[in-house]
Amino acid sequence: MSERVGTPEPTPPVGVIGGVGPLATAYFLQRVVQLTEASRDQEHVDLLVLNHATIPDRTEFVLGRSSEDPGPVLARDARRLEQFGVRFLVMPCNTAHYFTQQVLDAVTVPFLSIVDVTVEAARRRAPGLTSVGLLATAGTVASGVYRDAFAAHGIEVLTPDDADQARVNTVIYDQVKAGRPADPDALRAVAAGLVERGAGVVVLGCTELSVAAVDHGLLDEPPFCDSMDELVRATIVRAGHRVRRP
Repeated sequence: MSERVGTPEPTPPVGVIGGVGPLATAYFLQRVVQLTEASRDQEHVDLLVLNHATIPDRTEFVLGRSSEDPGPVLARDARRLEQFGVRFLVMPCNTAHYFTQQVLDAVTVPFLSIVDVTVEAARRRAPGLTSVGLLATAGTVASGVYRDAFAAHGIEVLTPDDADQARVNTVIYDQVKAGRPADPDALRAVAAGLVERGAGVVVLGCTELSVAAVDHGLLDEPPFCDSMDELVRATIVRAGHRVRRP
């Protein structure tokens, strides 16, 4: 009598703490599919996504304009994903990484940080880097998550002045989050000002800016290092897959 060969145990999926914001999460998923080296469905990354769009506004809380704390909500979502048996967690939102410790305290599975992978990518791109520019929400800027992460490597973070930050905010909130066309020239202009001040790389540290970058080809423009693109690539590799070559 022949023995029946059992079906191999499936690899646990990647858990995605999503909805922050919804369009950025959708683009993250799309980019994971597009950049995974695969010739059939079964060769793609398994993902379990919690697209929780009603999480309280991260920037409003960080800036002290709201008392609704997103941290416990993000931690609860992380626990829910862990209970489903995910392999590790990712969160395609930069501002939400202000609450990383609360997420880490809530789970035992690993957490892949968008901030950490972006810092590593910027350093690889420009050896000897001393200054980077940061385009992000006012909440991310105020939180210091990138400032502290780069400072650990002796790298200074340059941020836009108030007028240019307002231009960045317009792209994030009034255009991408509102479902309207983004103005890539505004981002190019603000980035150029940071380069003039000495930035060797300009980090797109907001996944809504990543949406604009994908739509308008900014990923291929030299000064930009896109946080979502780096998280996508790191997620694919961490999940045991290969990144598709151009």
